[in-house]
Formats: sequence, structure tokens, C-alpha cells
Amino acid sequence: MDPGRDLSGGKGEPRLFLAAAVDAAKAGAEVLRHYFRSADLDVRAKEANDFVTRADHESEERILRVLRGRFPDHRILAEESGRVEALDGRGEGGDGGAEAVEWIVDPLDGTSNYLHGLPVFCISIGCRRGENLLAGVVYDPIGDELFTASRGGGAHWNGRPVSVSTGPGLAGAFLATGYPFRARGALDLYLDVFREVFQHAGGVRRCGAAALDLAYTAAGVYDGFFEFRLSPWDLAAGVLLVKEAGGRVSDLDGGEGYFQGGNVVAGGPGVHAELLAAVRSRVSEGTLEEADPRAE
Repeated sequence: MDPGRDLSGGKGEPRLFLAAAVDAAKAGAEVLRHYFRSADLDVRAKEANDFVTRADHESEERILRVLRGRFPDHRILAEESGRVEALDGRGEGGDGGAEAVEWIVDPLDGTSNYLHGLPVFCISIGCRRGENLLAGVVYDPIGDELFTASRGGGAHWNGRPVSVSTGPGLAGAFLATGYPFRARGALDLYLDVFREVFQHAGGVRRCGAAALDLAYTAAGVYDGFFEFRLSPWDLAAGVLLVKEAGGRVSDLDGGEGYFQGGNVVAGGPGVHAELLAAVRSRVSEGTLEEADPRAE
């Protein structure tokens, strides 16, 4: 099967949005493959430990061109461009309010890996109306691995249905995580959590691309995943993938504030329950906010 045409699962509107997301991801992937291991990346630091390259910008331009061409009345939230209003300035529904359709785009998740020539990175594209995620794509352009999900249509990996791990708990679990390089105030709390989790898990990996970690959690490769202070574009597609694959996703308190706080715990039902308990024994949304206040 050509993963570029993977439209497995979904009906109606979510399936339509999924098709656009796949095409947009493939367009951005052409840019990422072109510049990978190139000397022409024009690397700049947005802030400490947060880099952007020519590939990020050009990939995002290609992705947004596809999405705006098909849905000019939709809003876009993209890592490099920020929030882009609909062409009519209002958004679907005419008022740009909570029920407008919005695309959430990361044109290159894993930029540090990318600029060092490590082939562990991806494109992440999610679509939501209000709080409801409708479609999501995570695409690894080097491995040609495409993860797709649509609301009510399940999750797929290169066209094959996937489901989360059926592991009963944290003991022996194979987990993924990410270090809070951009949230140094959270480091001590993160290390407390890591120490607690490490004593029970069978293995913990840090690969440096949160959207890809969530995709592999949806596919049951990882049993679970946890990380602090992510952005909406790191999460949108991966959250839908995990949920459509039968998994659980929460913030540090077990709620659904992960888009607001950027803190996430995900996995199969059994692993999620015990992973969340381990995390909550060391940190909460409140204590993390005290240690590392989010910028307004």
C-alpha cells in the first residue's frame, strides 16, 4: 500500500480531513528529505535549546498551502507561524469561535535530531473542532512510516489497524519519555518522576520526537509515554492516535488539560493507570506550575 494514500478508517468529515492531512504531510516531507543532512539548513535558536531551520519553515509553508487550498475557512495553529486565521478572518461557522475547525501543525517534530543528522523526526498534523479532535497524521519521512487516525475510525499504521498495549501495569513496561529541556524549572520534579518510574519499568527510551513517541504508543510498540511542557502541535495528532487505538491520555492529575498545561501521560488502559499513579506520587499540575510557571 502507498502510505501516502492511507485513508483507512473514518467516515464523512473526519475522513475528508484525514485525506487532506495525509497529502499535506507528504508535501512537507518532500522538503524535509531534501534538506536532511544538508549544509544549507540556516539554523537559528528561537530560545535556549529550541532551534528552527530552513527546513522547518519551508515544510510548514508546503503543509499550509495544501490545507489553505482545500479549507480556506479553517483556522491554523502552526509552530512557526502561530495562529493563522481563516482567509475571511472568521473561521468556519462565521465567527471564528470555539466551534471553528482548526488545524494544528508541527512541520518538523525532532528538530535537534534533524539538524544533527539523526533520522528520528516527523511531521504532525491534527485537526479539531472546539475540543473534539477529528483527524491526525504523524509521518516519519525517512522511515516512510505513516500513522493516521480519524474520529470514530480507529488508528492505523501504514494502512494496518493498530491498538495500544494490553500490558496490565507498569512492571516491565517499555516506555517513552522526553526531557524538559525548555522547562528547566521542571527538571527536579521530572527527575523525581523518572526515578519512580524507572524502578518499575522494563525500559525507558528518549528519542526526541514526542509526536512519534505517541504514535508508537498507539501502535503498541511503547506501552506508555510521559512528558512535561509540550506544545499543542506536539500533541494533537498523537493524542487522537492513542485514543482511537483504545488507549488513555491525561494530564498529571488524570484530567484532560494536556493542551493547556502541556503535560501528558498516555498508554494502554492498564499501563496508563499505574503510570499515572507513579507520576502523581511525585508531581501534580499545581506543583509543576509553581516550579515552572507557564508564560502568559
